[in-house]
Amino acid sequence: MKELQHLNKYFYKYKTHLVIGIVITIVARIFLLFTPRYVKKIFVIIENAFKNNATEAAVKADLTEAILYIIGAAVVGGILTFFMRQTIINVSRYIEYDLKNEIYEQYQKLSLNFYKKNRTGDLMNRITEDVGRVRMYAGPAIMYSINTVALFVIVIIYMVNASPKLTLYTILPLPILSIIIYKLSKEIHKRSTIVQEYLSKLSTFTQESFSGISVIKAYGIEPQTALNFNTLAKESKDKQIDLNKVQAWFFPMMILLIGTSNLLVIYVGGMQYINGEIKSIGTIAEFIIYVNMLTWPVATVGWVTSIVQQAEASQKRINEFLKIVPEIKNNNANHSEITGDVQFKDVNFTYDDTNIQALKGISFHIKPGDTLAILGKTGSGKSTVLDLVGRLYDIDQGSILINDTEIADLNLVDLRNNIGYVPQDAFLFSDSIKTNIKFGKHDATDEDVIEAAKNAQVHKNIIKFNKGYDTILGERGITLSGGQKQRVSIARAIIKSPKILLFDDCLSAVDTETEEKILNNINKISKGKTGIIVSHRISAAKNADKIIVLDHGKIVQEGTHDTLINTDGYYKELYLKQLSENTANPL
Repeated sequence: MKELQHLNKYFYKYKTHLVIGIVITIVARIFLLFTPRYVKKIFVIIENAFKNNATEAAVKADLTEAILYIIGAAVVGGILTFFMRQTIINVSRYIEYDLKNEIYEQYQKLSLNFYKKNRTGDLMNRITEDVGRVRMYAGPAIMYSINTVALFVIVIIYMVNASPKLTLYTILPLPILSIIIYKLSKEIHKRSTIVQEYLSKLSTFTQESFSGISVIKAYGIEPQTALNFNTLAKESKDKQIDLNKVQAWFFPMMILLIGTSNLLVIYVGGMQYINGEIKSIGTIAEFIIYVNMLTWPVATVGWVTSIVQQAEASQKRINEFLKIVPEIKNNNANHSEITGDVQFKDVNFTYDDTNIQALKGISFHIKPGDTLAILGKTGSGKSTVLDLVGRLYDIDQGSILINDTEIADLNLVDLRNNIGYVPQDAFLFSDSIKTNIKFGKHDATDEDVIEAAKNAQVHKNIIKFNKGYDTILGERGITLSGGQKQRVSIARAIIKSPKILLFDDCLSAVDTETEEKILNNINKISKGKTGIIVSHRISAAKNADKIIVLDHGKIVQEGTHDTLINTDGYYKELYLKQLSENTANPL
């Protein structure tokens, strides 16, 4: 139960609902216990009628009174049971809501390193399947536990008052039940953990398969993918069956032990009645009802135990992520003014997941309103520079200054709100084109959206769709072409009018003519804004105020376009190569 202690703060939050639910539960059980007592009274009425030769009218009157009490108690007990469920079960839904929000907020705080080490399917499984199992503990398990304890205590008190000796024989099988539950619970916990792990594997496999369905179809590997899924599903099924085999022992054992109790009541109670220790045979009928009233609560002990064990296994998986301390923290709660002055001083950075040193002693300075272009071979560290400006990672050595302030000392929200970032792999959400563009500025007007789309040279493409800007995109923007996705992503970045614009080779999927138009528009709207452009094309870099060339994480060339084309090195070679390609393939 150690892992489930995490939920105590939520139980405290909704303590009023729980207390009301507990009170209602106890009162409901008391009303339901009117039935066995009045059943006994009916037997006593009948016995007395035979002994005392009571009149038929008197017997009918007494029987009617007893039956009305039974019906009334049952109705009141039923109503109270309804409200019991409304209070306690509702609490479980509140806790489910809060826990999902807590997990989601934690996911958002965790760094990119976390997402590189964990799969999306597993993350989804923990916030859905695992939370669902925890909810069963926070609602049904607690409700039936309270119900069982309340009923058990009240019934035992009533039974002891009626016949202490018969009560002792009736509850004799219960210690055996406790031992069985203890043994089975340990095994259920172990197997539940394994089941949840396999559910995560299934979620991950299916999520990746659906996301990469175009690749699967292109390579014609549907049969192999289906075979792999069947293998994983079979393993998951086998683990679930292993768990069910253990859980299947509970109810047969309950029925056996309850049946034994009934037999003991009939036999021992019958002998006591014969020997005169029990005055009325109605006491035996009363005890049989008591035993059968305990059947479901006692039976739920196994079910509740199973739920608790599964919930603990799930909460343990949830806690693993909740206990992770985010690597990137907002160290400044005060407002930070961002003007766009960016300076790297001898920056070194190594990726934790691969242990690859991406940057080695990088230094440069961009003044507000200036543009820096970064070129270099694949893997030279270009994109890493942009990630560090947005503080998606913290550096190992050196310093990054924004407005002459260490980047780690700036308000993280203010920093990122003043950055417009266009990644190389344009990611669009499964929503309308308009919403995807407004993602950069939620309060943007339709005119703002259209203006941003025009500047990104994608407006003419959008209006050709049947629903225009209201067109719903498929997953990851699959409805659009690669170039269209990049341009919508550019529109999303520029609509917020940030102080710093970061472009990560975001024009690789557009033709040179469209690229030239987009760059001209960006130059117009980015006046007074700091820009960093990562590209493999000289055309995207030539108008920058400053250009640096990276190779294996180091700056190997630095200067303006005019300076670098007249200096031997990577930039000049790339310039001559692309110049000859454009000459050989004129528009």
